[in-house]
Amino acid sequence: MELDHLGIDYAFLGGNEVELKSSIPAGLFCQLKENLASFGISIVDNQKDLLVQKIKDAILEMIYSEENPPVSKTSVYLSEKLNLSYGHLTNLFSEETLTTLENYIILQKIERAKDLIIHGEYNLTEIADKLNYSSVAHLSNQFKKTTGLTPSAFQRIVNKRKQAKQISSKQELTSN
Repeated sequence: MELDHLGIDYAFLGGNEVELKSSIPAGLFCQLKENLASFGISIVDNQKDLLVQKIKDAILEMIYSEENPPVSKTSVYLSEKLNLSYGHLTNLFSEETLTTLENYIILQKIERAKDLIIHGEYNLTEIADKLNYSSVAHLSNQFKKTTGLTPSAFQRIVNKRKQAKQISSKQELTSN
């Protein structure tokens, strides 16, 4: 909508990528950047940033895949998906984001595990399998290092909050 509103010619490349068909004046570019930022959208305007974003997108696609397990080795998946060596990808990612690719993957997997725990559709064994962990213990160790809680403790907190919310909702209904 913003591109159309500003009269900028563009093409969809798929997923969350858009390519501008021609260069635009600096003032219009700044306005576009500002307008998109209000929606939480950022413009990637250099090749390194673009590749880092493609790495992040590939990781999220891998982690949120419904295929079970999504991949056997992350390094092979990323290399094949992006058609570049894993060494090159990890070096560029670290250089541009100031964190390691491995750390980013762990953080994303733990966020996905938290989401799966909150929704309560899977037990910890199924979550570990879904996220391609070798065991529940491996998932638990990374979860605790990242969040400070074990998955079971996190699950108990989620359940207590759900119960408290249900009680609060029932009390509101009876008082009305």
